[in-house]
Amino acid sequence: MINKGLSRLGAFFLYLVSLLPFWFLYLISDVLFFILYHIIGYRRKVVQENLLHSFPEKSERERGLIEKKYFKYLADLIMETIKTITISPEETLRRMRGTNIEMIEHYFEQGKSIVAATGHYCNWELGALGFGLATDKKRIAVYKPLSNAVFDGFFNKSRSRFGVTMVSMKQIFRKMIEHRTELTFSMFASDQTPVKNEANYFTTFLNQPTAVFLGIEKLAQLGDSVVVFCRIDLVKRGFYTGTIVPLIEDPKNSKPGEITESHVKYLESIIREKPEYWLWSHRRWKIKPEELGH
Repeated sequence: MINKGLSRLGAFFLYLVSLLPFWFLYLISDVLFFILYHIIGYRRKVVQENLLHSFPEKSERERGLIEKKYFKYLADLIMETIKTITISPEETLRRMRGTNIEMIEHYFEQGKSIVAATGHYCNWELGALGFGLATDKKRIAVYKPLSNAVFDGFFNKSRSRFGVTMVSMKQIFRKMIEHRTELTFSMFASDQTPVKNEANYFTTFLNQPTAVFLGIEKLAQLGDSVVVFCRIDLVKRGFYTGTIVPLIEDPKNSKPGEITESHVKYLESIIREKPEYWLWSHRRWKIKPEELGH
């Protein structure tokens, strides 16, 4: 009961912080960067190991520069994510500008639903809100529930303010069958780590054997849905572009693994362009293929 009360107090505090203007949040971000990077060294060893294994061809100095840029952006990302709790639709569209959002309606006019992959790259939370405003058709965002039920409900409420339906990974197949007669736009994080007993597919991602969630491929083939990548790019501090990148337009005729490889390789390509904007502090490579007999 005490933990639940503290969680509610914490959620209320985040709500109050989200009401602050962007310029003030970025002042907090500058302080937060100093604390994360220089004082507590938040997961710096994890970041350094991930960068070393992902970019063995880069020098220690080059990886160190990426690491520092990453923590600088991570502080911004944390404050921007808090801001999404109360951000208005108008401000969302001003800061997340769609470059070819008409592609969504283009596929809907063909009677095709869309399965959209994205990654933990740039501000995916703001991106999900922006893409959610791009159509009035059924919008579904697949997420991995937080262990804290209070915060899980709190963030899902803020994420669904613009009409997006939040569905946990375990419930997504049932939900998609439920809406099989509707045109839907469903968004997944393609770099989400599957649970160990569902790690049935490995590929090479950033120079390492990586367990990949197969949900995108299975759902695309189940509904014969177009597969796209929702690319997010940082333009300047606090401002982004969102681009729909077609990957697979005929999923039923794709080869096994083709859809999965397409979105994983595309994400890798944009990470290699500007690596500082990916979530390097995430323990992405916890599952080793040799542990599962692969």
